[in-house]
Amino acid sequence: MDIHVSENTHRFLAVDIGNTHTVIGLFAGQQLTTSWRIHTEKEITADELFALLRPLLQVQHVGLDELDSILISSVVPPVTEAWAEMSKRYSSSLIVDAHEIAMKLVQIEYPRPHEVGTDRLLNSLAAFKKFKKACIVIDYGTATTFDCISDKGQYLGGAIAPGILLAAKSLFTGTSKLPMVRFPRNPIDPLGKNTERAIQAGLLYGFAGLTDNIVSNLMPYFNTTPIVIATGGLSSVLLRYCSKIDQLEPHLTMEGLRHCHDYLQSLKTR
Repeated sequence: MDIHVSENTHRFLAVDIGNTHTVIGLFAGQQLTTSWRIHTEKEITADELFALLRPLLQVQHVGLDELDSILISSVVPPVTEAWAEMSKRYSSSLIVDAHEIAMKLVQIEYPRPHEVGTDRLLNSLAAFKKFKKACIVIDYGTATTFDCISDKGQYLGGAIAPGILLAAKSLFTGTSKLPMVRFPRNPIDPLGKNTERAIQAGLLYGFAGLTDNIVSNLMPYFNTTPIVIATGGLSSVLLRYCSKIDQLEPHLTMEGLRHCHDYLQSLKTR
């Protein structure tokens, strides 16, 4: 779908660098026009990043110099440095680490606020901005994170469990005969009739049980019933196996980065 963008619309990149994948979102103002998911290469260089990013942007008829900023959420510092170096060499875009901005925009009820990951804060910010009520955000990434936001928008804390892909990989690398599996989009039966299907069933139904049990145990920490939101790469797959999830929001981290960009723009107009 073609989206008309006026010449005065701010274009920027939102970049969510995870341990396994990096999601890159191209925004035109408030609109996420497209996004890409690539493997996170921890030793990638600035030149390699430029060679990867330039053709992606060219397909959208956007040059690096047309971006007013690149906002980054990252749990991989060497890759963050590569993005900063790439921007310095090849564009005039302002590189912004979203962590400090997110900390300003979210009230954190946490003994050591700086320990909260940027992606968790961004998810919490976007969820509360969108639904304006208490939330539990479940992010199915390399780790499975559960983040709790009060009905006043306060970040309360949460839980961290292994990610389903990490669990699948550990079965593959830690055993001699179990294969690495992919997760089917269509529902499967819990009774596996071969090794591959048995692993898929164990992981999918197992993580659904993990999800529902943790959500149930988090409920007493809220004054009002929270909305339970799923995000992350495999959220759409796990949604059909979980009974406690209310809403699927696949681009929640991107939306959080957009709110950070909005904040930066508001500073310029003061």
